[in-house]
Amino acid sequence: MSLHLHDTATRTTREFQPRRAGVASIYVCGATVQGVPHVGHVRSGLNFDVLRRWLAHGGLDVRLVRNVTDIDDKILTKADEAGRPWWEWAATHERAFEHAYDRLGCLPPSALPRATGHITQMIELVQRLIDGGHAYPASGDVYFSVASHPEYGRLSGQRLDDVQQGESAAGGKRDPRDFTLWKGAKPGEPSWPTPWGAGRPGWHLECSAMATYYLGSEFDVHGGGLDLVFPHHENELAQSHAAGDGFARYWLHNAWVTMSGEKMSKSLGNTLSIPAVLQRARASELRYYLVTPHYRSTVEFSEEGLSEAVATYRRIESFVRRVVQRTGGVERGEVTPEFTAAMDDDLGTPQAIAAVHGAVRDGNAALDRGADEEARTAAAAVRTMTDVLGLDPLSEQWAEESSAEDAALGALGELVESMLEQRARARADRDFATADQLRDRLLDSGIAVEDTPDGPMWTLKDR
Repeated sequence: MSLHLHDTATRTTREFQPRRAGVASIYVCGATVQGVPHVGHVRSGLNFDVLRRWLAHGGLDVRLVRNVTDIDDKILTKADEAGRPWWEWAATHERAFEHAYDRLGCLPPSALPRATGHITQMIELVQRLIDGGHAYPASGDVYFSVASHPEYGRLSGQRLDDVQQGESAAGGKRDPRDFTLWKGAKPGEPSWPTPWGAGRPGWHLECSAMATYYLGSEFDVHGGGLDLVFPHHENELAQSHAAGDGFARYWLHNAWVTMSGEKMSKSLGNTLSIPAVLQRARASELRYYLVTPHYRSTVEFSEEGLSEAVATYRRIESFVRRVVQRTGGVERGEVTPEFTAAMDDDLGTPQAIAAVHGAVRDGNAALDRGADEEARTAAAAVRTMTDVLGLDPLSEQWAEESSAEDAALGALGELVESMLEQRARARADRDFATADQLRDRLLDSGIAVEDTPDGPMWTLKDR
């Protein structure tokens, strides 16, 4: 079976055939850098990183572009509320997003274009649309005429009569269904000069200009979160086709991360920042938690689910390290037929992970009966399969993570042992107030202490 992907535009799972032999081109809608990244934000980056890795495993040269929206109403509003320059606010949170992607093992994109760096391309696209009768300037703004494009609604299934862009009312619009391509300059806001007046780009315009600039007028895959299907991706598709570009051949959308059944978003106040979650799990374990479910299924975030993912990933990690300790280094090997079938079926990561655990079980059984070569073969397959998922325990990134954790635990252990010795001396001197203070300090630091016949034993409460 060859790779099949679910295409939002046709609502079918289609065989993936790259436009250009040997090359796969992917554009992923990246972050609007308005705040600190949360687990809902990074899921899309992780899902498309898995797609990229599977395509590369199949021998394709993958060119993945992930943009940064660094000029937007929300960025301007939040920067103003914080009393900081908009560009500094955007740059600060762009770094936070890139750090999160790096920590979670996403391969660097082939290009990482910022919206503000491609104003020229956006102006050119708007002019093409005006010249073609698909857009019109009005009072400094420029709008796309939805009625001029009969295919509008094809991606999202929206009926023209029901279209609501979610934009504020504007006197210059000829039709309330039209959407903004270019926003006229307002006092105190950043702006760029254009033939129709100074202003700044609308959100939908940005991605069409950047995608075609880097990947050409037609490319293979356009990806992003399910919440982008309408209006963002619908409007991208409309303006690009109206301008004469073939644009994306496949549209892929990942589902949300939710809490209590609601999409995770800052406006709902139910976000979990990446730095906060990484205090409860290692980056490899959080990645495992987020890539194991199918990309089109909703992830209901819970502490129980995260804890289960931590324990499950550690079983994979423990097996591979056990083989290394028993037999020496383990190179990567061949993926199993079950893994290939799962990944080729619209990136079926739940079944792919099941194939990984099957190899782990077989490998552990081989170790238990002394069949070291059989165990090495299983571990080699596990390394390759987990590498496709960005989870190879022996990869440089996760090996360094384990080493850093081991070093941190070693330093923590020395500190805890020193405090326990102080506590023991205080108790021997019947200074119970000091002993209790030391116990409370340990508890406040997440260290649980149990007095046993063999002496005090300590554990990390969250582990």
